[in-house]
Order: sequence, then C-alpha cells, then structure tokens
Amino acid sequence: MFNKMRKNKEEDAPLTKEDVLRHPIPNHVAIIMDGNGRWAKKRALPRMAGHYEGMQVVRKITRFANELGVRVLSLYAFSTENWKRPKTEVDYLMKLPEQFLTTFLPELVAENVKVQVTGHTDGLPDHTRRAVEQAIRETGGNTGLILNFALNYGSRAEIVAAVQQIVKDVQRGTLLPEDITESLLSSYLMTGGLGDPDLLIRTSGEIRLSNFMLWQLAYTELWFTDVLWPDFTEQHFLQAIAAYQRRDRRFGGVSAR
Repeated sequence: MFNKMRKNKEEDAPLTKEDVLRHPIPNHVAIIMDGNGRWAKKRALPRMAGHYEGMQVVRKITRFANELGVRVLSLYAFSTENWKRPKTEVDYLMKLPEQFLTTFLPELVAENVKVQVTGHTDGLPDHTRRAVEQAIRETGGNTGLILNFALNYGSRAEIVAAVQQIVKDVQRGTLLPEDITESLLSSYLMTGGLGDPDLLIRTSGEIRLSNFMLWQLAYTELWFTDVLWPDFTEQHFLQAIAAYQRRDRRFGGVSAR
C-alpha cells in the first residue's frame, strides 16, 4: 500500500507549468521538509549547511507555488519534538526563520505573499518571534499565497488544546454539547480558516506524518519522495501536483469516474 504513495515511473517524465495548469491546482499544499541533515552528511558538511540549503529551497518553492496559484503553502519548519536535538542545531534552526524573513520579506511583500505561523510562538526565542511578528504585520494585507510556517508545532498538543478550550466554553455556557461537530473542532485548531491540505508532500523517503496536522490530513492526498529537501526542485513540485491531479478524491464515497 505504501509503495503506491511514492512517486511512480509515470511521474518521471519532465513536466511544465502548462501541463499542470490544464487541471485544478490544489488549494492547500503542505510539506514535511525532511532530509537536510542527511543531505549535509552525504557531503561531509555540518548539519547546519543542510538547513541553510533547505532555506533556499523554501524560497524557490514558495515563489513557484504562488505562480501556480496555490492558495496556501504550509511548511513544517520546526516541531515541538525538535527541541530534543543538540543545542547548537536548535539554536541555528531558530535563527533560520529570522534569516529567511529578514532576507526575503521585501520580495514576499512585492509578490503579495501573506506570512502566517501555526504553532506556539510564545515558546520561540525573542529574536525569532520578533522577526515572525514583523513579517505577519507587514504582509497582513496581502491577498496572494498564504505562506504558513508550522513553528514549534505539534498536532497532538494542538488537538488537546482545542478540546480543552471547547470544554471551557461549554462550562461557561457559550457553547452547548450538541454544538460540537467536526467543523467546530476544526475552527478551534491553530489552522482554523486555512482549510485542510489537499496535498501533503514529504521528502527524504520517510513514510510517516511525524505529528503534523493529524486532524487536518484525514482526506489529504499523500505524496512521498526519496528526494532530500535541499535537492527538491520545481520539477518535483510539479510531479507531486500532477500525481494529485490523477487521483480520484472520494472522501469516503464512491468514485464518480
């Protein structure tokens, strides 16, 4: 079953933007950007070099997704579990959002990109949080691609927090138990308003979700590739979208084809 989720030989043929623009583009694409460390290790470089190269790919794919008309691009940038990594690596990872946003914010503004963050920003270092807040503020009026960074994010904790808030609202009398539905719970999540991802891409050959958007990915199409994130190109992005376009999304129903 899992082999069917990987890219197949049919996806190896070179694609153009025009090829995928003939069919509906996914509104919301989520990416688990994996493989920075392995990319660096293969080149006898420090892990931080892989993270830096990965940051350059983020800029490239953000621009390309915007050109294709993707409405939301959610990137799993730093999980709540990533704090367990060596301090030197964590410190560097916390500098990357600041470096990315400081370097590319003028371009993002010019391209009408809106920056958003999903996660516990109060747990970020001050310098990271200030850069994030500035980017959110300066792009708040933009109407193009929503670039959603999952920073200090964990899906299980997100669901627990949503349930706790619902319980509090029921206790206050502002919500009735019979009002609790799937859509209501979705609205209490950090991603409320973004819509569930249509397509999830994970790089590096790993086939798991790693505590990322577990509720939101219920009916998302999954695409896994062995390509390491720093090697991920616009062509790979087109392959993922083309695979999505070939699939029959039934949402638990019967195929209309």
